[in-house]
Amino acid sequence: MRWDIFCKVIDNFGDVGVCWRLSAELARRGEHVRLWLDDPQALAWMAPGALQGNVPGIEVLHWTSPLPANDHPPADVWIEAFGCEPPPECVEALAAQVAGGARAPVWINLEYLSAESYVERSHRLPSPVMSGLLRGLVTKWFFYPGFTPRTGGLLRENDLLARQAAFDAEAWLADLRLPVRAHTRRVSLFCYEPAALPAVLQQAARDETPSDWLVTPGRAWHAAQAAGAPTDPGCQLHALPLLTQHDFDHLLWVTDLNFVRGEDSLARALWAGKPFVWHIYPQHDDAHHAKLEAFLDWLQAPATLRDFHRAWNGIGAASAIWPDAGTLEAWGDCALAARQRLLAQADLCSQLLGFVLEKR
Repeated sequence: MRWDIFCKVIDNFGDVGVCWRLSAELARRGEHVRLWLDDPQALAWMAPGALQGNVPGIEVLHWTSPLPANDHPPADVWIEAFGCEPPPECVEALAAQVAGGARAPVWINLEYLSAESYVERSHRLPSPVMSGLLRGLVTKWFFYPGFTPRTGGLLRENDLLARQAAFDAEAWLADLRLPVRAHTRRVSLFCYEPAALPAVLQQAARDETPSDWLVTPGRAWHAAQAAGAPTDPGCQLHALPLLTQHDFDHLLWVTDLNFVRGEDSLARALWAGKPFVWHIYPQHDDAHHAKLEAFLDWLQAPATLRDFHRAWNGIGAASAIWPDAGTLEAWGDCALAARQRLLAQADLCSQLLGFVLEKR
């Protein structure tokens, strides 16, 4: 089938990251994808070769306004990622096709990831188009990623666990030429600007186990520098280059503790099966507070991990207490148990394919 995936970039890493992983997995399963992006620049480093058309099965199209004239054949599936509206030129072309008797694509509104209860209630519900050129002619379908069998699941490649089992962590670190020391706690840092970061770094510097922090470029690195990173050898920061999606997975596999942000990296941290802390995307009305609590409930997070998450996200009066070895082990057990629950469920791509075939 031919898929059109529409994505307007709000957060370069998260929006593009999810849409590219979905496009790549569909292509691996023999589907043909046109990925429409209003800001495709992140793919230059996230998925080398994508912008040059070197990834079989995927065509990346620059979503400009207005769109240049094109003769793209109709798609079998439309996915509007995170509620973005497809380009008006595409809507006009679809209206003409439907008026001429052509079958409309299966139109899916791929929603944001959440563990809140409304997700199970809203997943797979229809939403008839009741305005504009397509009024009464087509129906959209809500499709919610999630963490339970009554949701759309998470993106997962078929060979993910096999790749992780065969991964050579020391060789990967050597290729990056990072001076990571032996017998330290390895920590990855991908975050916004958590207020708790200075205190966490100071605690890590005083810990009896030294730590090497592998810090992603951009906001995380700037936040670490602004935090007054300790000069104590007990806590050393290492600047990472921009990583491809595969290498971001590798980063999460080489560490003992992962700080992640947004949705795509949260899912990858869950698949990594390592202890992690999630920096949830902040919303001005504090709606992210309930979203985080719902996730921690699903995760069955121990009290220490709950308190650390709340402090890391600036919620309430909890303090971010640097975990000792026993606490970190408990966090790891929690992550592995969550991964096992997810592995018992169908992945997002498989569910999408099944849903589309059901509705065609």
